[in-house]
Amino acid sequence: MAIAMGWHKPDNVAGSSAPAIMVGLFVATGGVLFGYDTGTINGILAMRSFKDQFSTGFRDDNGLLALRPDQISITVAILSAGTFAGALLSAPFGDWIGRRLSIIASIGVFILGVIFQVTANALPLLLAGRFLAGVGVGSVSVLVPLYQSEMAPKWIRGTLVCAYQFSITVGLLAASIVNQLTYKIHGAAAYQIPFGLQLTWAVILSLGLLVLPETPRYLIKRGDKYAAGLALSRLRRLDITHPALVEELAEIEANHQYELALSSASYRDVFMGSPHLGRRILTGCGLQMLQQLTGINFIMYYGTTFFLGAGVSNPFTISLVLNVINVVSTVPGLFVVESWGRRKLLIVGSIGMAICQLVIAIFSTVAYDMKGLVAKLLIVFLAFFVFFYAASWGPVAWVVTSEIYPLKVRAKSMSISTASNWLLNFGIAYGTPFLVEEGTGSASLGSKVFFLWGAFCILGAVFVYCMVYETSKISLEQIDEMYERVHLAWKSKGFEPSWSFQQLRDEGFADSGIQPAEHEMEPPRTGSTATDTSIQTTQTTENHTENGESEEDKAVRELGLSNVDFSY
Repeated sequence: MAIAMGWHKPDNVAGSSAPAIMVGLFVATGGVLFGYDTGTINGILAMRSFKDQFSTGFRDDNGLLALRPDQISITVAILSAGTFAGALLSAPFGDWIGRRLSIIASIGVFILGVIFQVTANALPLLLAGRFLAGVGVGSVSVLVPLYQSEMAPKWIRGTLVCAYQFSITVGLLAASIVNQLTYKIHGAAAYQIPFGLQLTWAVILSLGLLVLPETPRYLIKRGDKYAAGLALSRLRRLDITHPALVEELAEIEANHQYELALSSASYRDVFMGSPHLGRRILTGCGLQMLQQLTGINFIMYYGTTFFLGAGVSNPFTISLVLNVINVVSTVPGLFVVESWGRRKLLIVGSIGMAICQLVIAIFSTVAYDMKGLVAKLLIVFLAFFVFFYAASWGPVAWVVTSEIYPLKVRAKSMSISTASNWLLNFGIAYGTPFLVEEGTGSASLGSKVFFLWGAFCILGAVFVYCMVYETSKISLEQIDEMYERVHLAWKSKGFEPSWSFQQLRDEGFADSGIQPAEHEMEPPRTGSTATDTSIQTTQTTENHTENGESEEDKAVRELGLSNVDFSY
């Protein structure tokens, strides 16, 4: 079964992949923090004891104490505001102190935010705690997939990153179960217990990370080749002098040097650098924003409240069932992300989600009795929608954005693309009550909001077909080669890597005979000693010094890059 699903270690790969797989799966549980914190507020907002404690005097239609719509919005959305800030902060810290230590620091911020939430007895302290927790979650959401992609073997990299999304769904389910068990408790314990339980796994995860290795690719980026060799030795269970390990490390180093020869690693290069970094950041940001616009967080944030308004009996139970479906449905995605590939899984998921959303929207528009047939259809098709999302866009968006960026700007690019996810998350979390609820200043869409989500699902399928490259079963370094040689995303499925970046760096050509594409941000062309004659015949007199060496050749020599061939 493992072979059929693509989980087959290639016969020519030396060493063991077990250490890297176990490390990747453990780090993936950082998603539990995100999922649990997101799922907890869904049920807490509907708890009677929470409303009584945090209400500022507003009363609902039944005359009971409640939170105003704007207070509900900011309570939910402030987490997303924090995650947006955390995602942007993760890049400089991830490049400064490393991926592993940055994750530990992020969990520390998250723990501080949880303590604020548990001790809060009024909205200001609660909001401060949710913002701090959001900073931690946002940073973790960048650094965990980054850490996983940089240490995982290529043949199972997608599955390991998908495990991060699986952990998010487990966190959502755990929050739903805890809410189900505590919502009838009288007093502050009803919401303090769900808040406080977040500390448990945060502490376990941070302690485990203390003994895990840093990623070899980060250590190469920092210039510490020996430490990178030791880290890779632990992950591959090979001696540091083993030829296969030496070769893998040398190829990572050569690729990084080749990338730096094309352009620098600034934030400007994230958008305008080579090779095709602008296209890559557009792909990453587009995927992350469209993941939010599928409507999934409408269900996760406001599902319980929406079901109450839709006439569904026992909405807490329905939310629990949907979270169970969310967890179980992520498993098929883990199985087929390697065998189907990223593109096919995303497109199939988009189509399935669009059908479900549009069916809900059409039936709810035609039939007005929400307490009858439409309420049942709502639950059934939402279950199918959650299945398609959890098996495709939920995990695979994180996989793609962790793979497509080169090492020199990987942390910066991932932080920007993930921040775009959280920006949309904030907008949806804050704006949804005004879209759905009735009253002055609200759009009163109700179930018609599913037309909007369905349209974005269709747009998602088109975006994937046009922009997302197939990255399964090739190394992170070979993805760079693919972006240089393949110009259309829908032709990437048939790509076969053939370059050796060590050979490109040292000799200026690859045995495949397929030259790298020309870059807009390419450094001035020069050549090795073998090509000096042909270059000099085309240069003007002003570009030469008195001894016949061009200004370009002199600059390259002074920078110590004379062994790098830029003629491609």
